[in-house]
Amino acid sequence: MRILLVGAGGVGSAFAGIAARRDFFEEIVVADYDLARAEQAAAIDPRFSATRIDASDQSSVEALVAEHRITHVMNAVDPVFNMPIFNGAFAAGADYLDMAMSLSKPHPQRPYSECGVKLGDEQFAVADQWEQAGRLALVGIGVEPGLSDVFARYAADHLFSEIDELGTRDGANLVVTDADGNEIFAPSFSMWTTIEECLNPPVIWEKEGGQGRWFTTAPFSEPEVFDFPEGIGPVECVNVEHEEVLLMPRWIDCKRVTFKYGLGDEFINILKVLNTLGLDRTEKVRVKGVEVSPRDVVAAVLPDPATVGPQMRGKTCAGLFVTGKGKDGQPRQTYLYHVVDNEQTMAEYGHQCVVWQTAINPVIALELLAHGTWSGSGVLGPEAFDAVPFLDLLNEYGSPWGQRDS
Repeated sequence: MRILLVGAGGVGSAFAGIAARRDFFEEIVVADYDLARAEQAAAIDPRFSATRIDASDQSSVEALVAEHRITHVMNAVDPVFNMPIFNGAFAAGADYLDMAMSLSKPHPQRPYSECGVKLGDEQFAVADQWEQAGRLALVGIGVEPGLSDVFARYAADHLFSEIDELGTRDGANLVVTDADGNEIFAPSFSMWTTIEECLNPPVIWEKEGGQGRWFTTAPFSEPEVFDFPEGIGPVECVNVEHEEVLLMPRWIDCKRVTFKYGLGDEFINILKVLNTLGLDRTEKVRVKGVEVSPRDVVAAVLPDPATVGPQMRGKTCAGLFVTGKGKDGQPRQTYLYHVVDNEQTMAEYGHQCVVWQTAINPVIALELLAHGTWSGSGVLGPEAFDAVPFLDLLNEYGSPWGQRDS
């Protein structure tokens, strides 16, 4: 297996750090627009090399796949670049993985009730072409989407006879401080992506009368307090647009799918202000003769998520709350989860917990593909594969998952 890793930011660098401890691949080419950043990520292992890439240019992806005889393209950049990378991998004859799917567009007249272009629509539109070519695009294989999708497969196969709701519930008690110990606002993940998913209309999937449908609500709708395990505790979670809702119903029989994230009042207020001021926009505006995207400016002035690890403390939890009937036919509620402590990932890998938790899942998926444990063609989500080998490897990597029944 020869991997082209596109992106050497927080998640890409964490991916490299985790993969360097495994032996399932022959070479990883780390590619970034910033060559110095790619070189820094690649310096940890002699099987790694570094190069520059323009992720917005499909031909740049194709050229690197051909030059390095790449078998698998791993997309670790913001989803705005998905389609050039996705199309470039296909054109060059490589398989493809990403951690976030092609972007959505709200319904032009009814954004808070009906879907417009959904997350992943552009990719699923060409699924037949990938299948006919015998190529695999494994989409949404980060932590979220990704791990909760694996949990959904596990719950359907091993825990439940009927599923009422697959509810992804993510939360954390992370705190970032400045040099004087004062708490500061510093997102632990890409601010560009966070704005995208939190301010877009959230999507919900429901089955009524045997027919399923996707629909939207207003941002931050349906707040609920969810009690997270391992000391994190109660966190208010709200609806957020996310790929799990678009992926799970394609492979798992259930009545409802939701995604809720514990953002906190401060973060929600900041996002609302950004939206009110138009600072969430991606369209460029002219400022003193220079064209800039307001969202790019917001992301640029905030701390880089890849660098805040030493200032961060606490834990992050990704998980899936499943309700329905167990294999015995009795009512059942189960939370399948994965908790990561920032102190641990910083000590062992030098990467903060959120980007590390995101990066470990595609590494595991690639190892399963390399060994032939997972295989397939077309555009597939993690739900399309057996969950047990994945969860076993997660334990083997030293980051065990958990289960809480209530």
